Amino acid sequence: MKYGFIRVGAAVPQLKVGDCRYNSDQIIGLIGRAEKEGVQILVFPELSITGYTCGDLFHQEALLEDARTQLGRILSSTKDTGVVSLLGMPLSIDNQLLNCAIAIQKGRILGVVPKTFVPNYNGFCEQRWFASGKNAVINTVLLCGQEIPFGNDLLFEDARENICFGVELCEDLWAPVSPSAFQAMAGASIIFNLSASYEIIGKSEYRKELVRQQSAKCLVGYVYTSSGVNESTTDVVFGGHAMICEDGTLLAESKRFESDDQLIFSDIDSQRLMNDRRKNTSFMELWKDNVKSFRKVRAELSKYKTEGLIRYVDPHPFVPSNEKSLDERCREIFSIQTAALEKRIKHTGLNHAVIGISGGLDSTLALLVIAKAFDNLGISRKNIIAITMPGFGTTDITYTNAMELMESMKVDIREIDIKNACIQHFKDIGHDPAIHDVTYENVQARERTQILMDIANKEGGLVIGTGDLSELALGWCTYNGDHMSMYSVNCSVPKTLVGHLVRWIADNVVDERSRDVLIKILNTPISPELLPPDEKGNIKQKTEDIIGPYELHDFFMYHMLRYGATPKKIAFLAEKAFGGKYSKDIIKKWLKVFIKRFFSQQFKRSCLPNGPKVGTISLSPRGDWFMPSDAVASSWFSELDDL
Repeated sequence: MKYGFIRVGAAVPQLKVGDCRYNSDQIIGLIGRAEKEGVQILVFPELSITGYTCGDLFHQEALLEDARTQLGRILSSTKDTGVVSLLGMPLSIDNQLLNCAIAIQKGRILGVVPKTFVPNYNGFCEQRWFASGKNAVINTVLLCGQEIPFGNDLLFEDARENICFGVELCEDLWAPVSPSAFQAMAGASIIFNLSASYEIIGKSEYRKELVRQQSAKCLVGYVYTSSGVNESTTDVVFGGHAMICEDGTLLAESKRFESDDQLIFSDIDSQRLMNDRRKNTSFMELWKDNVKSFRKVRAELSKYKTEGLIRYVDPHPFVPSNEKSLDERCREIFSIQTAALEKRIKHTGLNHAVIGISGGLDSTLALLVIAKAFDNLGISRKNIIAITMPGFGTTDITYTNAMELMESMKVDIREIDIKNACIQHFKDIGHDPAIHDVTYENVQARERTQILMDIANKEGGLVIGTGDLSELALGWCTYNGDHMSMYSVNCSVPKTLVGHLVRWIADNVVDERSRDVLIKILNTPISPELLPPDEKGNIKQKTEDIIGPYELHDFFMYHMLRYGATPKKIAFLAEKAFGGKYSKDIIKKWLKVFIKRFFSQQFKRSCLPNGPKVGTISLSPRGDWFMPSDAVASSWFSELDDL
């Protein structure tokens, strides 16, 4: 298992109700197909050897004996197959008939798990034939000449690969407290469900949401499969619904009502799940009051081949790829930002806001938030003091953008040229202005901040910060310069999302004139504009040329901070996500830059101003990211050295 990935599969076989030999042939074929696809664990529907809709035939000894015989044939036919397969069949145990999941691998039976909750409502009458596994007395069973562990207290574990999985059957998932909840707390990171769920209008969406939510609540990969159309009989129709979910996300899904057999598979990231569990302090609370012991059965999974990673890796994890979802995301973030600023204005009693406008995206977004907040509060936009402060690197395009934006927003426009003040400061500190170093740049940033702070004091207002989450992660800000404000509305918005937010506001909030200005700003390169422009007056200092592409840094930040991924894994995922857009060497180069800057610049994040949290990742030192300012990155760099 490399990088924590486990390849899992769900099968929907063709079958004939009551024809165990035919059904076993289909099962054997699907196990072979799964083996070729690198599947390590494969689940089949409930009672897949006999068929689910056998009815009173379950009381016929001929059917029960044939099911055992065909299980033996499956074992013999798959003895050279490394896939762990979970099959469904009835077993007569302890004077009862039990609906069981049989875990097999390489000709061996690993264990048998009986169904816990046996439904008897709305067309289900399983209690006519089956007892609950809770009523079983024995904890081992003799099957196909093997004495094997039996019970609903079984988990399957590959200690070598640090992976554990559990099994439940159909109705178990629909119970108020499912067996999978206890299995997850006992260490199972993947749950497999053998099901037979018939179709009625709307049930598939409800079922999907149930599986998705169980995977989220239990922080597991959840692999579900249900009987196909060939189970359909008398009054019910089955659709063959199979799903693979991980922590609330649907990774793969079958087509329903297909007459042919189906095999779906995907890769579950067990490391990601374990990271979330360790961070979630509520995860094990129920365990303390509901102690349930589990027996762990050894299972050696076949080797996983990462070269063929099949799950989708989003290159822009902060930006939904679905237009509807992106629209909802932007609407919600903008609402959070404006509501937060409104509260701060009402709390302080200050009805003026002061902001520096550069003509770039970040200050544009911040101004749009302020304008909306003032509109909601019924405060005149003339109380928004927007200041453009041309410096040595200001170009005509950004200056024009800034002026047109402020004019279209109908705010109090002020222009303060900082060049003379900076030249005076260079003289005061003995700096040669011909030397365009960090001092040259930071003098300008701090001069602008001083102007904003002093005007806020003079007018009785709040300085609204414009810096975004990506800049904070990289420390791409001047300490006590643009790093500082009285309230920072963009502080947890990543750079890759800022442009989408501005575009959404352009399309949904502002008037036509303002929209035209916003489109121009969206087409302007990202730059701090602290160095003089080129000989043609164009922007010379482009941020991404210096620190690397923001889409890479946002990707690195997301996987490192959200899931605790190692640098090796991040690089591996980036190669998959960007599909050749960046070479392995380029990814490694900028990942090193990200790690170096992230560790060295923590001191800036340790004293950030207040600002609203909008997503799962925030770098506020007060509640979201506690990191010593002097932490060393050697463990992270040593990983990269092996790439």
